[in-house]
Amino acid sequence: MLDDMRVLRDAVHGYRVAATAAGLDWPEQPEQPAGRPPDQVHRIFDVDHVAEQLTWLHSQRWPDRQVLPNVGWRMPWPEGGEALDYLGLSIGTPFPWRQQLPLFHFDFLLYTFVLAGEHEGEIWRYPVSEDSWESVRASTSLATLFDQWTRGIAAGVVVYDEGRKWLLVDDLAKAQGLDPLAFPVSPVQETLLRARQRECGVDMAAVEDGFEHSEELLDAIDAAKASLDA
Repeated sequence: MLDDMRVLRDAVHGYRVAATAAGLDWPEQPEQPAGRPPDQVHRIFDVDHVAEQLTWLHSQRWPDRQVLPNVGWRMPWPEGGEALDYLGLSIGTPFPWRQQLPLFHFDFLLYTFVLAGEHEGEIWRYPVSEDSWESVRASTSLATLFDQWTRGIAAGVVVYDEGRKWLLVDDLAKAQGLDPLAFPVSPVQETLLRARQRECGVDMAAVEDGFEHSEELLDAIDAAKASLDA
């Protein structure tokens, strides 16, 4: 889902305010207008447009440090086809694997922004490890994701580590009324994971036969990268 821009601005602002109140060093910066994505983004991800919600987020001046929960950071615009390698665990997604952009990187997880189709604007998450078929939607939209993190800070689920100067997810058991899959924690409870996968349209047969589908996906990634270099 693509957020109303006012809702997205308020959600990101609310998260920054909550994060700084918790102790994170994140000085306020003037809002920047949504820019244009680099030309190569359309070609890398095989899309004819990039949503304003994503270009606006990329245009904002964030500190050059991890400001997201669990040592998370906003990834820069990709420069070449090697960005597709991040999508190697996109098994069974209900949208073309290539039409998503790596956006947030955490210690053990990657969050992507879906670029096209009926799932445009959704945030999906994948473990940064081999042989793990956990493709699943983390959030229906960017604003919803930031709102969950803000509420997590208020609930004591996300806490500031004074020694390392990071925000860490402390105890998801406290997350009453929150969506555990919005938080960058892995592994997650399998019953919850499988239920969410079914709910958001993941091909469960592909998940069950992950090795075979993984080989096919890696071949498709290699072919896409080769076409970009041609």
